[in-house]
Amino acid sequence: MPVWRGGNKCGACGRTVYHAEEVQCDGRSFYRCCFLCMVCRKNLDSTTVAIHDEEIYCKSCYGYGQGAGTLNMDPGERLGIKPESGEVGGSPEVGSLRLA
Repeated sequence: MPVWRGGNKCGACGRTVYHAEEVQCDGRSFYRCCFLCMVCRKNLDSTTVAIHDEEIYCKSCYGYGQGAGTLNMDPGERLGIKPESGEVGGSPEVGSLRLA
């Protein structure tokens, strides 16, 4: 009797993804419900996805329109994310550079 092992593993949750519920992106498989932006958790599709390293983002969080292919430096306050202690406005202070 054959052993049915199913399909590929989901790139987000690691469970087996069957063809009927599979979304493929960058050579990896995802469940439709796991194919979400890493920042705002919006559902993605082929027209809204942006890939950076092994992570997937929506185009608005990835920074399209603010410079091609840069991650947004928004600290996430509009999404209800509070900045970590020691950070002002969600980003650490950067010292000035002096040229001799």
